[in-house]
Amino acid sequence: MQNARRTFLKWLGAGLLCSGQSLLAGTTADQPANPVRHSYLVFGAKTAIIGEDGAVLWEYTDGSRDGFVLPGGNVLVAFADLVEEVTPDRKVVFSYRLSPENQEIGTTQRLYNGNTLVTELGKKPRLLEVDARGKIVHEFALQPETDNAHLQTRMARQLKNGNYLVPHLLAFAVKEYTPEGKIVQVMKTDFDELGGRPAENWPFTAIRLDNGNTVVSLTHGNKIVELDPRGNIVWKVTNEDVGGLFKDPCGSQRLANGNTVVGSHAANTGTSMVELTPDKKIVWTSEHPMAASVHHFQILTTNGQPEPGVPLK
Repeated sequence: MQNARRTFLKWLGAGLLCSGQSLLAGTTADQPANPVRHSYLVFGAKTAIIGEDGAVLWEYTDGSRDGFVLPGGNVLVAFADLVEEVTPDRKVVFSYRLSPENQEIGTTQRLYNGNTLVTELGKKPRLLEVDARGKIVHEFALQPETDNAHLQTRMARQLKNGNYLVPHLLAFAVKEYTPEGKIVQVMKTDFDELGGRPAENWPFTAIRLDNGNTVVSLTHGNKIVELDPRGNIVWKVTNEDVGGLFKDPCGSQRLANGNTVVGSHAANTGTSMVELTPDKKIVWTSEHPMAASVHHFQILTTNGQPEPGVPLK
């Protein structure tokens, strides 16, 4: 574990200690003289850690969906049919493979109790907790309201209260489940003011904030919204606000400074990630080829400082 931690710090050091301007900085005319620089982990067409100077610090197998850099330096990665925890030198120390009755894995998260959250999509859509040996120790059925496995759910997360927040794309709803599988809250995303169901405002990533609000990326709708506890829109960003840079926004992350980073899965080239202030000003973008077709990501550092706290993504 200590070797993994040292290697991880070495990855970041390569990106943090550069003195040149980031290759990934935004290029808006009103950008400050000292641009924002990030190191970040991407999942999608590529699985990689990119330094603040644009150097690729680490790379793993292609075609991933979700995951995290864990506190010890290992990386948790979800693929379509497999979840792995790998060390910086790519040794697999944990794995869980998709059950034969289902078709896809949607997401993964390391939980407070040490178990690993996994969602499975297919004939038996379900949320699982898997222990360190890869054994299922808890599960319940999800209610995605569709048989289309690929569009049943994506970025489920456990909340601080022990419940689970699960976006269901074709249900146009983010649902909060108890550990027993009971739905205690439903936040709809087929807002009339945003075009209703024809606008395909499918919820993909849902982030519960400490103030009780929830940030939701609406993938085919090319929008991101923040909802209050009653499900009302209190903040929204559309393609009109960002000059068309949202292209199937899937992953998103709320940073500690209040900014929001959004990744575009359909951006095969050009700008695939955008950081926005609360007043919708673009302060950083990524055009890095390793971040093309980004499915989800994790911002690791900003201008040499680690992103504090548990990642809100």
